[in-house]
Amino acid sequence: MSDRSLVNRRRFMGTVAAAMSGGSAALALNEDAFLDAKRPNVILIMTDDQGYGDIGCHGNDKINTPNLDRLAKESVHLSQFYVCPVCAPTRACLMTGRYNYRTGAIDTYIGRAMMHTQEVTLAELLGAAGYRTGIFGKWHLGDNYPLRPIENGFQEALVHNGGGIGQPSDPPGNRYFNPILQHNGIEQKFRGYCTDIFTDAAIEFIETNQNRPFFCYLATNAPHTPLQIEDHYVEPYRAMGLDETTARVYGMVTNIDDNIGRLLEKLKTLNLTRNTIVIFLTDNGPQQERYNAGMRGRKGSVYEGGIRVPCFIRWPGQFQAEKTIDRIAGHIDITPTLLEACGVGKPTNIAFDGVNLMPLLQNKKEDWPERTLYFQWHRGDEPEPFRACAAREQRYKLVDGKELYNMENDPGEQKDIAADHPDIVARLRTGYENWFRDVSSTRGYAPPRIFLGTRYENPTILTRQDWRGPRAGWGDQSLGYWEIEVIEETNYSIRLRFKPVKESGEAYFQLGDILLRQNLEKGADTCWFKSIRLPKGPGRLEAGISTAGETVGVHYVDVHKIQ
Repeated sequence: MSDRSLVNRRRFMGTVAAAMSGGSAALALNEDAFLDAKRPNVILIMTDDQGYGDIGCHGNDKINTPNLDRLAKESVHLSQFYVCPVCAPTRACLMTGRYNYRTGAIDTYIGRAMMHTQEVTLAELLGAAGYRTGIFGKWHLGDNYPLRPIENGFQEALVHNGGGIGQPSDPPGNRYFNPILQHNGIEQKFRGYCTDIFTDAAIEFIETNQNRPFFCYLATNAPHTPLQIEDHYVEPYRAMGLDETTARVYGMVTNIDDNIGRLLEKLKTLNLTRNTIVIFLTDNGPQQERYNAGMRGRKGSVYEGGIRVPCFIRWPGQFQAEKTIDRIAGHIDITPTLLEACGVGKPTNIAFDGVNLMPLLQNKKEDWPERTLYFQWHRGDEPEPFRACAAREQRYKLVDGKELYNMENDPGEQKDIAADHPDIVARLRTGYENWFRDVSSTRGYAPPRIFLGTRYENPTILTRQDWRGPRAGWGDQSLGYWEIEVIEETNYSIRLRFKPVKESGEAYFQLGDILLRQNLEKGADTCWFKSIRLPKGPGRLEAGISTAGETVGVHYVDVHKIQ
């Protein structure tokens, strides 16, 4: 095991051991004790921007998803399953069993999609219990040390940066074909199509670890934009007369379906099907307008079309196939449920917001208690009470603190009945207010800091994915700063990368009292500040270029500790 891996392993083993109750804590540090136990393997599949209606078995007669349809038939179907309106918040909930507002991941970009490392992930918990853990695809909870998946429980990681391939967090010009990815923290060029690459890596991980318990998290970035896919997947949908956008999305979903078929077939070939829990879900509703089973809204909305998604859970011999459960459930329930299914002790110092669904999945609990799930998302550094929020209980749903819907009679959310039931509105408003105060008090909304000067990441590449500020964004006129912490006071080389300047100007770098400037000639796209001594401690780093009296931010800041 490498020095870096050993340190990371000890970090999350120690965190988990401290969080577990007595007997479980002792076991958490002894992986070998679990190798002979028949603990189930876990495969968690999450796709990106695939809506509830983007599956044939949900009434879509245009899309071709035979493998997902078959998986649904072999699974328990949670028909009222909910996630956040956008991706990074959903992923934080999924990995921790806690509402994303507790974790730091409140949005999808400009520094709001990073998860605090004090949160303990499902990968850490299962890894401490002897599981091999791997992630393949989209992490979207931090690109730099100590926020990456390899610092947060995943022993094998093949991921893209940020929220998607081709976004500003990626190397320039990256595409879904032959992408540059991060393999265990090292940038590497791959050949092929992204979803095929991630699935190949997941299959290799399963083959390598077939004789011990494993947790495989396959999180595709498809069918998220940009809608890049081989034309032979798109052409059948064009032939149906579908618009180009829908045809491309459906083509990407069919490619996902093909890869899920390959994965399930590998389980069968390795004789792992019966002892493997397979979960399929998506991260939010569809981004574009298309068939969505009659639900109102789409991605970004707290109406059903934005937050209700497919959820199939297959465990042959343990869960009844073709069983539908209509009790509300959500992303926060996956971690506590899998811990129970895998026989991993529940940590005593971690307060889950989710609940263990095993009694429902195994038909052991008919009288399921009433509960309320909460959802909220909007742009901004901090959430605002009652803005873009929903409180969902089994029968009623409150939207934005004022619209009330009877979900049993009106699943399409067409008739607001708030005026007829002020008592229900008041009750749900009070519940939401208590929830909002609770999650906001966990650690507030200051972002995690990116570490500079560690031996685990050198250079550290800062991108527009994680900068902040009132002008932060992805446009040419954007300007932002990064909240960082210098771990070692020593000399650093700083490289700024940006679009070629159209006329001469000036580049600058600022961290605390350090302010450096350098002249730029027309056409320059890089600037170096060499051998700069940075002080240890937290700070705010900013870098930009000024031409013709206008200052804008750079695209990348490469911070290299001089050895």
